[in-house]
Amino acid sequence: MNGNVLARAVDRLAGRIGRFVSWLTLAMVLIGAYNAVARYLGRFIHASLSSNLYLELQWYLFSLIFLLGAGFALRENAHVRVDVLYGRLRRRARARIDAIGSVLLLLPFCIFVLWVSWPSIRNSWAVREVSPDPGGLPRYPLKAVIIVAFVLLLAQGVSQLLKDVAALREREPEGGDGSD
Repeated sequence: MNGNVLARAVDRLAGRIGRFVSWLTLAMVLIGAYNAVARYLGRFIHASLSSNLYLELQWYLFSLIFLLGAGFALRENAHVRVDVLYGRLRRRARARIDAIGSVLLLLPFCIFVLWVSWPSIRNSWAVREVSPDPGGLPRYPLKAVIIVAFVLLLAQGVSQLLKDVAALREREPEGGDGSD
């Protein structure tokens, strides 16, 4: 499998996950709205309409959105970037900066997080960790998403690196001002 095919496959996967995350966002907002209405309505009628389950579900969905959305945000160039000069640079210069950043920062960070988090996640699964709050949710499946998310982010980082290397290999246009 050549680099372009791999990059396109990873990009397609990130797009599908991004669409899935958008639905998780809607679910999180609806559950959050329910939690707020139930809390105040419950006070008014002196009944408990919410539970820890709904509160934790809202937080779990937020975690899934954040974790699973990282690769999609990288693909869409929607991640946080200090862009003082970067936007004014030519395409090859931006590709060079991005490639160096991927090799020195992004990819090593993803590998480090996978390595460091694995023992905690393994232990969580071994004991089938659950929330200490009454009516709370199991925590071990959510912790496993850390591994999934950083594997996906690592794959998207490789995809971006392959595209940056391809941009660096392109010939500069002859004549004109050389801008992209």
